[in-house]
Amino acid sequence: MYFAALLARTEDGWQASEPDLDDVETLADLSDLARTAGDEEETVLVFIEQEDAWFGVIRVDGEEDPRIYVSDAAAAARSSYGEILLTDEVLGRDPEDLDELVDLDGTEDGENDDDAEDAVPGPSEDHVPTGPLGDTDLLADLGMSPKELLALSGDGALTGEALGEIAEALGCADVLEAVR
Repeated sequence: MYFAALLARTEDGWQASEPDLDDVETLADLSDLARTAGDEEETVLVFIEQEDAWFGVIRVDGEEDPRIYVSDAAAAARSSYGEILLTDEVLGRDPEDLDELVDLDGTEDGENDDDAEDAVPGPSEDHVPTGPLGDTDLLADLGMSPKELLALSGDGALTGEALGEIAEALGCADVLEAVR
């Protein structure tokens, strides 16, 4: 079971809505959905939570690239919405390195490549670290320090309460609860 909310920071304060994620298949889709919740230059946060397993916060500021934080990357990797958030950038993978992995035998036109055995293996696409991952600073200017955000993640953290605590720190707990 997932919970998702869009929180737009407007001149009049925070406004919350519950997004329809049925058509969201990529981070670009999610970012576009967030941008429709606010005016052009407003900050919009997307909160996603999966039944006490993990939560994610995506911050979209106008046309800038989204900033992402995930409480437990390994848990998120096992869910459809979590996979959307775990981009190469968040995982610390260089997409150019991954492109080189496509040429599996290191040859062209079926020729043997004697150096193929000396090739250094690239990063494993299957390896996703356990624990928090992403931009821990994404809420710092809104009232939540990286240390506070990290305290809501990892072993012993009650992730089901994390979004409420984040909203409390940002001063928007009432509007978040209105859409819960």
